[in-house]
Amino acid sequence: MRKLLALAVTGVLLVLAGCTGTVASDRPLVVVTTNILGDVVSHLVGDDVEVLTLMRPGADPHSFEISAAEAARLRSADLLVANGLGLEEGLQQHLDAAASEGVRTFVAGDAVTVLPYTSTDAGGADDPHFWTDPARMVAVVDALAPVLEEVGGSAVASHAAAYRAELETLDAAMTAAFAAIPAERRALVTNHHVFGYLADRFGFRLIGAVIPGGTTLAAPSASDLADLVAAIDEAGVPTIFAESSSPDRLVRALADEADRRVEVIELFTESLTDASGDAPDYLTMMRVNTERIARGLSP
Repeated sequence: MRKLLALAVTGVLLVLAGCTGTVASDRPLVVVTTNILGDVVSHLVGDDVEVLTLMRPGADPHSFEISAAEAARLRSADLLVANGLGLEEGLQQHLDAAASEGVRTFVAGDAVTVLPYTSTDAGGADDPHFWTDPARMVAVVDALAPVLEEVGGSAVASHAAAYRAELETLDAAMTAAFAAIPAERRALVTNHHVFGYLADRFGFRLIGAVIPGGTTLAAPSASDLADLVAAIDEAGVPTIFAESSSPDRLVRALADEADRRVEVIELFTESLTDASGDAPDYLTMMRVNTERIARGLSP
């Protein structure tokens, strides 16, 4: 009886193992570093490809970490999609290891016209936050779709065409919303340099950011903060924007120090939220940010 039971249990385990193996091997695997790109890739491939997004909702792309299991899956992926341009600072060793083991890699930053950081503290480094300009995301989709088609089949082309149309609609809506803001009020202050591409696309002035340089891993000095307060006062900025992935304590302190009433509004810039949040996907994130920027800067 025990022998029969053992054989039965073994048979069940083998079936389960076989099912698990089938699930893992039936679909190609695309590993994506950031959740913004993960959302875009998921829209392009549909259900025919497994998409593993390494960055959790609400995480900081400059510093998030992955597990050993995720690192192993990264090295076995059919395709790795990364932002590039130095964004994934804490993940770079794993990306390099995967590349050295022959994992095919698509770097989204290679598909766009790159801008340098406007901050002199960044030393002319490339700005990786190109997704704040939907036109550049169109360029990413156009370059990424043929690569994904090799992994996920012909359905990718139709998915990409539909998503491209949504990006163009988003771009038109942002253009109209920002055009309604008087030119003298199109001035941005944030807690991190993230809006260079948006400013370039839609005609904003970047007054400054609380965190100097091009990474959230830096820290502001007392003189940095004093200079920024002076710039806020001089420009008459009515609103400071704090990113959801970074604490806004210093931003609120700046608003208190400025010689005027300054509102602080949260934006979603470097990370999506979970499904229950205000920015569960890239398109929604950009619409929410557009509405909040327009509301914060309009008379």
